[in-house]
Amino acid sequence: MRLGLSQHLRTEQRLVQSPQMIQAMQVLQCPMAELQDQIEQELQENVFLEVRETERTDREDTADRDDDGAAEAREGDDASVLWNELDQLERRTDGSGTRPARISDDEADRRLDALYNAPDHGMSLPDHLLTQVRMMDVSEPLYRVIEHVVFSLDEDGRLAETAEQIADTLLVPIPLAQEAVDLCRSLDPAGVGARNLRDCLLMQLDRMSYVRPLTRRIVEHHLDDLAMNRIPKIARETGAAVDDVKDSWAFIRDHLNPHPGSAFQESRNSTVTPDVFVDEVEGEFEVRTERGSIPELTISSTYKNLLQEARNDPRVHEYLRRKIEAAKWFIEAVHQRQNTIQRIASEIVARQQDFLRHGVRHLRPMKMQDVADAVGVHISTVSRAIKDKYIQTPQGIMEMKRFFSGGTVSDSGELVSQRAIKDKLREIVDQEDKQNPLSDDQLVDELKAAGLQIARRTVTKYRKALGIESSTRRREF
Repeated sequence: MRLGLSQHLRTEQRLVQSPQMIQAMQVLQCPMAELQDQIEQELQENVFLEVRETERTDREDTADRDDDGAAEAREGDDASVLWNELDQLERRTDGSGTRPARISDDEADRRLDALYNAPDHGMSLPDHLLTQVRMMDVSEPLYRVIEHVVFSLDEDGRLAETAEQIADTLLVPIPLAQEAVDLCRSLDPAGVGARNLRDCLLMQLDRMSYVRPLTRRIVEHHLDDLAMNRIPKIARETGAAVDDVKDSWAFIRDHLNPHPGSAFQESRNSTVTPDVFVDEVEGEFEVRTERGSIPELTISSTYKNLLQEARNDPRVHEYLRRKIEAAKWFIEAVHQRQNTIQRIASEIVARQQDFLRHGVRHLRPMKMQDVADAVGVHISTVSRAIKDKYIQTPQGIMEMKRFFSGGTVSDSGELVSQRAIKDKLREIVDQEDKQNPLSDDQLVDELKAAGLQIARRTVTKYRKALGIESSTRRREF
């Protein structure tokens, strides 16, 4: 066997994605809010990219094209290619519905109202607890341990560490760590610092002026049975009537909070901005894409003078050329994003006419590959185009990806989507006798009576996906 270095030639085909292709895919995948941020970043990084402030008149367009022709004559063949590309790009974007970037007084008032009505981020649970502690007379060593305790609480407000573990971590005496834990357990909201669910509920019961003995006994010894809806078993073991057990369960459900820290979790409601609007006009559905607050971009007019001045310096000229090319590619990517979303949305609307008129029951199964073939793009392009995009329809605002799902064939031979099946399943469960709820086998029979042949394991999967409990736990006594 010979060891050594050698060279070999081979021919292979490989798909290499250029930076421009990667950028175009990123722009296509961005939802409206993220696209606005990306545009702002591009405007800061590329001085040749700017927002079109006013709509251009035909006379201005003619003058610009005359200037472009004069510049082409001065800069030679290499630069003339760039001039032509930029001119074509500007002509195409000029007719795409430009809007002034200036904000009217009415729009400014609306934005100001939105700012005033925007909720703040609120206070976190550790901040809320430490605010109470600062109003107490605690020593510096104790406060340091309390800080460790409150920042060790999980999102439900529970403490996994014991006083011994805290003392070992901070190298403090165990009595000091226990004092810090006890003080945190005395703070509001009640139940903070509990070891588990049972401890959390008992801590809340201890702060109430009066609690029925049966209620405390259920919390201490029958939480597992309560979770499994074993009301008769609890009644037998406690010697109480079923109605009394139900009253105690209602009191626990209405007055105790198993997650006392959840009220302080930071919740950020994302703003839903539809990219596509579907309107019914004289019985026909019209599809339009919305630019929203996306500004109309253009190439800065200063590039003409800069390129002319730098024609004798190849390095500067090449730098300016790259910047202009980058600006041109980004404008093209934004324009192509709108066009691609428009085409895909139009094909979706053409295939989902019944849903748009009659609701989710008539949502037809549809695959991304079918839409990709009809539009003439790759399936990955469809996937990127619908990611985190919303469409406003006569049936409400919904994610575009919800239109794509599998389905089954009904007895009439029609395809029924999974969404419609789940909707029918929930309707059956809502209308069942709560004292004698339907098992999964019975749900299969009910769906069969509605013309839907579904296997039992599929019904179980759909039921769990909808958050519907089993028949045992749905039963009311």
